[in-house]
Amino acid sequence: MSASAEVQEKPVKSMIPARMHDMPWSRFHWMVIFGLGTAWILDGLEIQIVAAGGFEKTLHMSSADVGLAGTVYLAGEVVGALLFGRLTDTLGRKKMFTLTLVVYLVGAALAGLAPNMWVFLLFRFISGMGIGGEYSAVNSAIDELIPGKHRGRVDLAINGTYWAGAALGAVASSILLDTDRFGQDIGWRIAFFIGPILGLGIIYLRRHIPESPRWMVTHGHADEAEEIVEGIEQQVRDSGNKLPDHPDSDAKWIKAGSGLTPKQLVYVFFKLYPTRTVLGATLMITQSFLYNAIFFTYALVLKNFYDLSSSTAALYFFPFAVGNLLGPLLLGPLFDTVGRRKMIGGCYAISGIVLGISAFFFMADSLNPYTHTAFWCVSFFFASAGASAGYLTVSEIFPQEVRGQAISYFFAIAQCFGALGPVLYGALIGDGTDRTPMFWGYLGATAVMLLGALTAAVWGVDAEGKSLEEIAPPLTEHDEEGNQITHLPV
Repeated sequence: MSASAEVQEKPVKSMIPARMHDMPWSRFHWMVIFGLGTAWILDGLEIQIVAAGGFEKTLHMSSADVGLAGTVYLAGEVVGALLFGRLTDTLGRKKMFTLTLVVYLVGAALAGLAPNMWVFLLFRFISGMGIGGEYSAVNSAIDELIPGKHRGRVDLAINGTYWAGAALGAVASSILLDTDRFGQDIGWRIAFFIGPILGLGIIYLRRHIPESPRWMVTHGHADEAEEIVEGIEQQVRDSGNKLPDHPDSDAKWIKAGSGLTPKQLVYVFFKLYPTRTVLGATLMITQSFLYNAIFFTYALVLKNFYDLSSSTAALYFFPFAVGNLLGPLLLGPLFDTVGRRKMIGGCYAISGIVLGISAFFFMADSLNPYTHTAFWCVSFFFASAGASAGYLTVSEIFPQEVRGQAISYFFAIAQCFGALGPVLYGALIGDGTDRTPMFWGYLGATAVMLLGALTAAVWGVDAEGKSLEEIAPPLTEHDEEGNQITHLPV
């Protein structure tokens, strides 16, 4: 970096946040979507491939060991989110969304070559770390690079692609795990290389995605940030679009700062933005609990209560995945027009109510596999949009300097609570002879989602159309006299 990377003694006047917020759409933004927005496809692919199994006989793993593999991957995601979330804020978005993808590629590929269970579990943990880090680095970069009026729909669509990956994993597994086509020790290993092969293409695209200019300004790289923004603006001019004019009042006075201390982080989350912390935690925990509880046990419900075989039950995954994918894609634009608070609250509430209605039909034994799946599809059409909006919320309602860490903290907390869902609902399902426990389980999930809806309605932030700096001013922002606007404890 140039001399501008040195710690600045005086604040720098920058129009970059305003210019990035109002930037007309260009091919640069499509590059961001395809380069960064494919990360969740890998996560969905990974989870579905492991869920399909096939490796347990080769690696001499029991059913409990297979469950442990899922837990190890989840633990890796939590550790990766916390580790790389901090580094995302201190070292930059680009370095981390490159590093985390490499970590995932190495872990996933080597898991496919594992000679025994313990080596397999080690590399499942490593690939989980990579995906966990992706959530912080990629969501931060997307929100800071995408124009404000498109931020909601783009973020929802990208997070919703998890289900495209899950569907791809299901199709691939059905082919590769067919022992008539591939040997028992070969098919599952090939499946584990699908993600790394896709990841190599993603790395190629990411080479052309720059560091977030917003992050650069707050870390003493104002000159380099200006070069990046001018390059994007030139693409806009080349496409025939006109750049908006910005009054001098849109400028921010930014003084480069270093990372925050633990005491300062506590101050930001619990003193400066306490209700936003409650909002973010509630949205993330409730959606994670619902998804893990229903998604990881839906096959058990179909098998134990409707007497379907494992192979037949697997077919019902596809309409479930399609509903989850279409929700963010179709409802996403409304989060930028109708608004965040109304749409998040509405999606959480409708999802919970539909699930609650299905509980009464289920208890009355009035459902069959098709109608029960139809209820799931409708409920998760809305739940998927709401869940994706949870990631959008925690990434845009906190200041620039803690954005990556905010995502990582809430993601980690949500995953820990979400891990309780499959265990609890698996016990409620039992052997399928008594519907009462699962009836109360569905009503409990309804209550959880209604809690999320209520929290969004009361403490939701109307962030639609606003710049990130308007939603949460940078902690490094100063006035013209050089006085820091937000005073953090020492």
